[in-house]
Amino acid sequence: MFDKRLMKELSDTMPYIIKQVLFQWLSLICNIVFTMSLCIMFHQLIHHTLTMNHIGTTLIIILISLIIRGISLKQQSNYAYLSAAQTKRTLRIKLFDKINEIGMHYQDYVTTSELVQLSVEGINQLETYVSLYLPQLFYSVLAPITLFVITLFFDIRCALILLIFVPLIPISIVVVQKFAKKLLSKYWTSYTTLGDGFLENLQGLTTLKIYSSDAYKQQQMNIEAENFRKVTMRVLIMQLNSISIMDIVAYGGAAVGSFCALLGYYQGSISLIGTMFIILMSFEYFIPMRQLGSYFHIAMNGMAASEKIFRIIDIDTKDQGNETLSDQDMNIDIHHLDFSYDKDRQILKDVSLSIHKGFTGIVGESGSGKSTLAKLIMGYYPSQHIQIQNIERNQLDDTDFMKHFVYVTHDPMIFKGNVKDNLNYLQKHTDQELWEALEKVKLDGYFKNQDGLDTMILESGSNLSGGQKQRLNLARALLYNGDVYIFDEATSNIDVESEEAILDVIHQIAKVKKVILITHRLSSVTQCDEIYVLDKGQIVETGNHESLRKQHGLYDSLFLQQEALEVYQA
Repeated sequence: MFDKRLMKELSDTMPYIIKQVLFQWLSLICNIVFTMSLCIMFHQLIHHTLTMNHIGTTLIIILISLIIRGISLKQQSNYAYLSAAQTKRTLRIKLFDKINEIGMHYQDYVTTSELVQLSVEGINQLETYVSLYLPQLFYSVLAPITLFVITLFFDIRCALILLIFVPLIPISIVVVQKFAKKLLSKYWTSYTTLGDGFLENLQGLTTLKIYSSDAYKQQQMNIEAENFRKVTMRVLIMQLNSISIMDIVAYGGAAVGSFCALLGYYQGSISLIGTMFIILMSFEYFIPMRQLGSYFHIAMNGMAASEKIFRIIDIDTKDQGNETLSDQDMNIDIHHLDFSYDKDRQILKDVSLSIHKGFTGIVGESGSGKSTLAKLIMGYYPSQHIQIQNIERNQLDDTDFMKHFVYVTHDPMIFKGNVKDNLNYLQKHTDQELWEALEKVKLDGYFKNQDGLDTMILESGSNLSGGQKQRLNLARALLYNGDVYIFDEATSNIDVESEEAILDVIHQIAKVKKVILITHRLSSVTQCDEIYVLDKGQIVETGNHESLRKQHGLYDSLFLQQEALEVYQA
């Protein structure tokens, strides 16, 4: 089992593997010298020719052999570690670079949970393949040939018999491999399915508890876990059976070789030294192959993971754009845009609009397609009907695009760490700049009463309110200083104080930047230069607040309904 593609990807690792094999071979030579010294000394003892000088010389040779063998084993272990570290580093960098290259819509090709499993557990399995299995594969060829050449000096018949039995072990491995490849593919599929379900249920645990569906999801996870247990047990059974076969071949071959050596000694064709050497070293013919077999199944697991890793690395990104934007006005033009997540449900229908003015609002009821439109502009989904500076959106380089566009959603990602980490992880800003941003979103007072910029924030911002998280996210967006800000329901599901603070900042940004405000709250867009009204995926009205009110259409109807509701709630 030798993967040329993997070796090509890990060419930097090969020098470590070669050195590891050389030190393994040197260790074998030391073992041969050690065994030969014992055989000679025993021969001298039997024939009463052993002297103190012989004993002293033999002990010195044995001591030197043991020292060199110890050094060789240590160096072998060091190079195994280096090859493993290099493998993990190389593959994770390649995987990470590919995900960066794909950009924001990487989930079209691979789920996040599968990506995490492959980049951690999958690559760890490949570590075994590179640091243990592959060196052992080369050594398993080199060791029997070395022993065969030395055994020839004593008896050609025993040497050939032992050498003939050695290939039976890799033959059994090849036979097992045909069954193992399919089984291990099922293993990884079951493993990633279990991981997907666990991650999803963990993230939605609060929702499951609210609707008392946690028991149902637990049953589903139990079924998936049972499927994973069954396929894992089949893998273990396969491993046990193959190891038993390899043991039979190894011990059987060593027994036949030893018997031939004793028979040769009885017939007088082999010396006592040769007979003892063949008996003591016969199993050494098979130990390398036997060890290779023990690594084989873990390596096969890694190979199954490598196929999935290379499937991601081989994703064709040639259709992704490489055009860049200039620093002039970021005019956005959309012409006859249609979009569907699936063929049975069309989200946007023949949408055409131009965003050239400073402050643009996109409004409509929930499900009208507002957020989908924002995600299409951001490039989350490919489209050929959106132009920015007269360049098709899918022809733009995502990295360059992100330098100009800032997307602020209603569900911000707040990272575990302190406030400074959450504001400063993209660009380095001074403490004064950080405090100025917090002051604009009216969070400076709160954090000054805590530990300032060193205030610790828990995972996902669980120790902050929804409004505080949204305002912290807005402060982060302000520091980024993009050219176009897209606010997608940025004021939904938060307290009144936070909503007022965020809207005030949005209006301030709109004076100097291009702002697209997507909301179902029509009172938030009254100051917009242009408002587009979406209804069931179509633009039904366009104008500013005053002109839309005068049309007495959908916008005016929704505005009156919301105004009456706000008066009632007050």
